[in-house]
Amino acid sequence: MDPSRAFVTNVKRLIVKVGTAVVTRGDGRLAVGRLGALCEQLKELNSQGYEIVLVTSGAVGIGLQRLRYRKLVNSSLAELQNAQFELDGKACAAVGQSSLMALYDTLFSQLDVTSSQYLVTDTEFRDTSFRKQLSETVKSLLSLKVIPIFNENDAVSTRRAPYEVSRGVYFGNDSLAGLLAMELKADLLVMLSDVEGLYSGPPSDPNSKLIHTYIKEKHQCEITFGDKSRLGRGGMTAKVNVAVCAAYAGIPSVITSGYATDSIIKVLQGKCVGTLFHRDAHLWTLVKELGVREMAVTARKCSRQLQAMNSEDRRKILLDIADALEANESLIKIENEADVTAAQNDGYEKSLISRLSLKPGKISSLAKSIRVLADMEDPIAQVLKRTELADGLILEKTSSPLGVLLVIFESRPDALVQIASLAIRSGNGLLLKGGKEAKRSNAILHKVITSAIPENIGEKLIGLVTSREDIPDLLKLDDVIDLVIPRGSNKLITQIKNSTKIPVLGHADGICHVYVDKSAKVDMAKQIVRDAKIDYPAACNAMETLLLHKDLSSNGLLNELVSDLQHEGVTVYGGPRASSLLNIPETHSFHHEYSSMACTIEIVDDVQAAINHIHQHGSSHTDCIITENHEVAETFLHGVDSAAVFHNASTRFCDGARFGLGAEVGISTSRIHARGPVGVEGLLTNRWILRGSGQVVNGDKGVIYTHKDLPLQTPL
Repeated sequence: MDPSRAFVTNVKRLIVKVGTAVVTRGDGRLAVGRLGALCEQLKELNSQGYEIVLVTSGAVGIGLQRLRYRKLVNSSLAELQNAQFELDGKACAAVGQSSLMALYDTLFSQLDVTSSQYLVTDTEFRDTSFRKQLSETVKSLLSLKVIPIFNENDAVSTRRAPYEVSRGVYFGNDSLAGLLAMELKADLLVMLSDVEGLYSGPPSDPNSKLIHTYIKEKHQCEITFGDKSRLGRGGMTAKVNVAVCAAYAGIPSVITSGYATDSIIKVLQGKCVGTLFHRDAHLWTLVKELGVREMAVTARKCSRQLQAMNSEDRRKILLDIADALEANESLIKIENEADVTAAQNDGYEKSLISRLSLKPGKISSLAKSIRVLADMEDPIAQVLKRTELADGLILEKTSSPLGVLLVIFESRPDALVQIASLAIRSGNGLLLKGGKEAKRSNAILHKVITSAIPENIGEKLIGLVTSREDIPDLLKLDDVIDLVIPRGSNKLITQIKNSTKIPVLGHADGICHVYVDKSAKVDMAKQIVRDAKIDYPAACNAMETLLLHKDLSSNGLLNELVSDLQHEGVTVYGGPRASSLLNIPETHSFHHEYSSMACTIEIVDDVQAAINHIHQHGSSHTDCIITENHEVAETFLHGVDSAAVFHNASTRFCDGARFGLGAEVGISTSRIHARGPVGVEGLLTNRWILRGSGQVVNGDKGVIYTHKDLPLQTPL
């Protein structure tokens, strides 16, 4: 159940309003299928004990269609030649009402439900005694499980006043529904329309977005309403006005689709369908938005305190974190084992469980990498370039933290440790959102790490986001978050890239290739291929596709490599050539990341064919060639456009720690900012510091530019 819809557990009496566009088809005839589905929903809810009042439109639309037909049949030839019929709306209402109610009666009778009819006008609602009697009668019917059906009696209504909802005044069936909700003290008002709910603009506009929760203070001036209803009077403007009035009177309201066959049931199940109007909605949204915004703002403030520390004090924080991890290793293992057990019980894939588990020696390895990071040169405020612009005017290009990082990752709790240590070393604030499958591991690791941060910096330097519902709000904070780093599935990364204006760093796939050339040494090829696939199959730098030179089939190496993989338990699939030659199943796609003990094999003609295959089917992550031919190796190394390209070395070496970066926040396949394993340098940007002695531009008069490179030196 969506948290904002928890109120439905207390709903017993509801008003359902169905609009003309739902009741009728485009040609004005009754939409029997939709009405049947509506009646079946109401029957189901009636049997569950809900008290239901139905307010229906559609009589005028149905009558209009029937009277047009009658007018056409009775017209002379001369009249048909000028067939512009003006029909009285009250006459249309009188004719259409009988057809509408007859259908409701038939449908409900088939479902063994009793219904009753009320035709009312605005004049009657001005009478206090009438409203009292109406309320008593309806309550009596509801106690007998009868469904009262209301409609404005347009045939005799004398109403001429503009739209208004208040005690005793209404205009149209939308406002009648709102008035009945207040008179009958309903728990919920559901208004069925021909669209899914309220949109930020006309629903036909592709840039319009469905608003799940209406906030009057936020949306009242932002929304652009489209046309009114096709046949009815109200349209979305009327529905919103009614829903707002009802909500502020204490009756939650939902505008949703009447075309869906189960929309009312879904509303009462607490699912996030349609647009919700609730008098406390502004509190939910503002508290939530302020919560994640405050986390980001506080992280930035703490990062500035961190940057103001001297280098040795920042180094000590990392050393203290490494010590704290080792001191709490047993507690961390307990929480991690609980996560692993829960994931196994929930049926998670083996590859995910493998990434989730903190295997023996992992904590010590993480602590070691943090100490390596601490002993590296301080990356903050390093002078990268010094230039004399003019006499006495010195420009310095210096390294600087990005600001606040948001890292969203799945499964791997060890990633939290690496990312946190890199953020501290680079002077950045950090917000972390891990997967629910690692919630206990992430919580204990976050607690251990932040407990080692001095009070004058503040533990809120690193915030842990625990609710998945907070992610959309975080991705909107482009004014306080500077970089998003997603680590996880292709689906996760793609969703994040499509949902934010904040720059995103990362890779969607890890489809790594190993190409074995015809000059490769047999033992070396076997060793590298085995390591690239088997050392850690779930890693993004594991081999997913093995490309083999066509000549290897003649010297037996091709069969040996395949047999070795199968012997190790690797399931092999082939491209068209390999599957035919080796009699193995054909792969459904070359662009596939197994993340498990499986891989694809294909045969290629030469190194250029291998390069072309990688460019067509790869992900620009890590690719390797095994060859003794120097010229072929150089062709591959310079021809493959990937973040990391290796010669005679396993793809598993593509790792921040193995590259000597201390740790990594991830591997980027982007071509802007950072590429490959992203360590401290990838979390830095530049600042320009100009030191002068009173110089002014003044149209460049009297300024003699020298633009002379100067030796680097540490700033004072």
